[in-house]
Amino acid sequence: MEVPGRWQDIDYLLLREGAMVGPGFEPCPELREALHNDLRILVIGAGGLGCELLKDLALSGFGNIDVIDMDTIDVSNLNRQFLFRMNDIGKSKAVVAAEKVMQRVKGVKVVPHYGRIEEKDDEFYRQFQIIALGLDSLEARSYINSVVCSFLEYNADGSPDITTIIPMVDGGTEGFKGHARVIIPGVTPCFYCTLGLFPPQVTYPLCTLAETPRSPAHCIEYVHLIQWGQERSGDSFDADNPEHMKWIFDEAFKRAQQFNIPGVTYSLTQGVVKNIIPAIASTNAIISAACALEALKIATMCCRSMDNYMMYMGTQGVYTHTLSHEKDAGCLVCSPGVPFEVDISISLQKFMELLMDDPRLKDKLSKPSISYQKRNLYMQAPPVLEEMTRPNLNAHLFELMDKSSGKLNVNDKKLTGVLRVSVSFRGQGDVVVDMDTAGGG
Repeated sequence: MEVPGRWQDIDYLLLREGAMVGPGFEPCPELREALHNDLRILVIGAGGLGCELLKDLALSGFGNIDVIDMDTIDVSNLNRQFLFRMNDIGKSKAVVAAEKVMQRVKGVKVVPHYGRIEEKDDEFYRQFQIIALGLDSLEARSYINSVVCSFLEYNADGSPDITTIIPMVDGGTEGFKGHARVIIPGVTPCFYCTLGLFPPQVTYPLCTLAETPRSPAHCIEYVHLIQWGQERSGDSFDADNPEHMKWIFDEAFKRAQQFNIPGVTYSLTQGVVKNIIPAIASTNAIISAACALEALKIATMCCRSMDNYMMYMGTQGVYTHTLSHEKDAGCLVCSPGVPFEVDISISLQKFMELLMDDPRLKDKLSKPSISYQKRNLYMQAPPVLEEMTRPNLNAHLFELMDKSSGKLNVNDKKLTGVLRVSVSFRGQGDVVVDMDTAGGG
């Protein structure tokens, strides 16, 4: 039974015109119905930020939400991840969060996925119209960014094909600081475009860790980086294994006592090993609200989206600032093509060697397979295709591409997304070739 006036605040946005509405916005009751019944959004992460996102999205009218998280609930989560209770410890975060949201917000459907984001194939991510990120690591963000950008296709005039775009809303918090950003592949900067803006991770001199530790973090890192290898050389350390983390904590606590250093706790051990900064519940709530609002804007066009990055500082009051990051025209992940000039006489074999040796692509390719339009030029596997396409290795790339501009699709097991390289042939004017590196392998 629908509660009267339940969506009154949302209707103020969806049923009225305004000076700040997005392109194509038409106020009508069907907008809310489509938001509730047709649109499907994925929330990645069910931790401090993820719990807030699930709640905010459900209360904003999103009716079909999926959530994925690989973690289980720990007692240290309970101070800020408000969907969980003491009797939930040890259970899947995604499963419990989905159950709690559906209990509190009637009519919403939340589908949980307990596992790693890398375990899902491309078709899983293609089924969503929006993806909201509540992650705590650069690696996970980079992976999802690469996957979503791999779906992006460009038209002949170089403009992105809007039917291939899956917008992302990314939130992040560090103590009393946080950010919210909108990533529309091909339109705004992707995560990789601005990767250089993130500060380098903290490192410690090994001599300090081994000989003169001065802080709890030094003791923890010593056990993590040195003592583990000495005493458990046969085990591969897994930061998500509770037994491994407990061992690190116990040994770090002993070392801290040896040097009269107070402050080693299990929570701090997790933070140092995983490079996690303690979360503040109020920061999560503020950033989640910003992200949920941006998701609502994208879904309904009731307002123009943020352009394109908001920073929040809560250390001395409440301060926010929005700025527009610039898209990297040569981005390896989301651009129409990374410039690559070659001689007209170059063979496919030599071209592949140049790709693998190029500094921009260092460590990104191992055994590339290449196709042009719908024709395989060279395939590493299966063996039957490798044998069929092997003669092309000695053929001229220019000839293989029909002496014209076009797209090369490069597939490599090291890649998770699309890498486009624009190739011009010396002596043939501005002949531009796009190489799509499809992820996979």
